[in-house]
Amino acid sequence: MSKLFDRYTGILFFAVGLMFVIESLKLSQSAYGSVIGPNIFPMSLGSVLILLSTRLVYETFRYVDVNKNSAKLDYKRLVIILVAAILYAALLETLGYVITTFLFLLVGFQTMEKGRLWVSFLIAGCFSIGVYYLFVVILQGTLPAFPSWMSFS
Repeated sequence: MSKLFDRYTGILFFAVGLMFVIESLKLSQSAYGSVIGPNIFPMSLGSVLILLSTRLVYETFRYVDVNKNSAKLDYKRLVIILVAAILYAALLETLGYVITTFLFLLVGFQTMEKGRLWVSFLIAGCFSIGVYYLFVVILQGTLPAFPSWMSFS
């Protein structure tokens, strides 16, 4: 990408991360039946986004812009990821965390690099199940696991 694009993107993501942290402070500190509250996840994501965007802006001052005007934006990938993110947010409660996260990651991996479908399946599956296990079992939080029609009991 170009130096200017990276810099503005870093500033935009910094603002989004800051908004996540500020808005997560308005959420309750604890939830019924959960040790950790609903504010922990958005606050930590916002903090990570702030740190990464700060690093991105810092890096733009250190590198030479090789692709001055030759950077082509890939709108097709952008639209695919944007639609996948919107569907992820819309279907999270309906399909549950594990299924929607798995599908979102699978679409994202295949959009970025086609091929190696089994590797994408493995990484998406391990990540979605691993994060669910970490958050629900170890941290005793709550996430929508699976749809009600897909009961494993």
